[in-house]
Amino acid sequence: MNWIILIIAGLFEVAFAFCLGKAKQASGNEMYLWYAGFLITLAISMGLLVKATQTLPIGTAYAIWTGIGAVGTVLVGIFVFKEPATFLRMLFLTTLIASIIGLKAVSTH
Repeated sequence: MNWIILIIAGLFEVAFAFCLGKAKQASGNEMYLWYAGFLITLAISMGLLVKATQTLPIGTAYAIWTGIGAVGTVLVGIFVFKEPATFLRMLFLTTLIASIIGLKAVSTH
């Protein structure tokens, strides 16, 4: 169950990065709403990470949480914010995904 919680925490990390990106593009009250979304998703992500690390090794859990966030944020950048999807960027994204899978595979919990 804590692996599922960790995955959800990683998805909320993607959500708070998305909110930052949208806040950067916004102005006025809309900007403050995106920053509020950032704070809410940040709190949820951190709370779920804390819950997951109660039974999972901290090093593994943190690395997977940041990995999910990094992969998700790059994909959001490419598909939502129209950032470039160069060959090298996709190569390193693939190696990051392989590393996340490897960490999960060798975890003792």
